[in-house]
Amino acid sequence: MPDADAVLAEDTRHSRKLLTHLGISTPLISFHTHNEAARQNKVLERLDAGAALALISDAGMPAISDPGADLVAAVVQAGHRVIPIPGPSAVLSALVASGLSTSEFLFAGFLPPKAGARKKRLQELADVTATLILYAPPHSLVAILADAAGVLGSQRRCAVARELTKLHEEVYRDTLEGAHAEFMQRAPKGEVTLVIEGASQALVQLSDVEVETLLRQAMQDGESASRAAKLVAESHSVSRKAAYELAMKVQDGLRADAGSGA
Repeated sequence: MPDADAVLAEDTRHSRKLLTHLGISTPLISFHTHNEAARQNKVLERLDAGAALALISDAGMPAISDPGADLVAAVVQAGHRVIPIPGPSAVLSALVASGLSTSEFLFAGFLPPKAGARKKRLQELADVTATLILYAPPHSLVAILADAAGVLGSQRRCAVARELTKLHEEVYRDTLEGAHAEFMQRAPKGEVTLVIEGASQALVQLSDVEVETLLRQAMQDGESASRAAKLVAESHSVSRKAAYELAMKVQDGLRADAGSGA
C-alpha cells in the first residue's frame, strides 16, 4: 500500500488508524456499499491515467460479501490488471475449523432477511451435496437455524463460527436442531459464519418411487401431506422441497383413487 497512489477504504477513519500505526501515509478514498456505484467511473478514470490504486475492507476479503465485486468486474472489463493479495477470510477459516468436509463447498453469502424468501433460498440449496457456508447476522441466527433445520433436516451437522481470529473466537459444533436450542439460550455476539453439512450423496439419490412409497404409507396412516413430507424428509435426509412436491403428487393420486372408488 505504500506504493499505491490512493487506497479505497470501506471506513476511512478505521483504516487511517491502522495505516498510521503501520507508518503508511497513502491518501484514502471512501469506498463503501452506499457509494460504490458513484465512485466507479472516477476509479476507472484514475486507472486510465496510470494511477495504482489499492482496495481494502474493514474486515475480511474485499468483494466477498463486502464492497468491490462490481468494481473488480468493471476494472477487468476496462482492461486493467487486478492483483489479489490474500487476507483473512471468514469463509475459509470457518470451513477448516468446522470439522465438516472441505473437499467441496458452496459459499452462499447472506440469506434473504424475510422468512419466506429465506426458506425458498434454503429449499434451493437443500440438495447441494457440497458443504454450505453462510454469513449470518447475529440478530437473525436463531431464525436462520430454525428455518435451516426445518428445510434441510434437523439432524444435519453444522458449525457456528463467530469472531474468528479475534479475542472471543468460538466454533460451536452440533446439529442444526442442537445449535438452534443452544442459541435460543444465549444471544450470539459478533460476526457469525454458519457452516452446514451437505446433503448425503446416497440419500439424495433415493429414488422418487421409494420416497413416494414412504409418503403414501404416512398419509394412509393419517398424516397430512405436509406432515408426511416433513417426517420423510427428516427421517431419510430427503430435501423438504423434493419431499413436499412428491407428497402433493401422492395426495392427488390418493384423492383420485378415493373418487373412483378404487
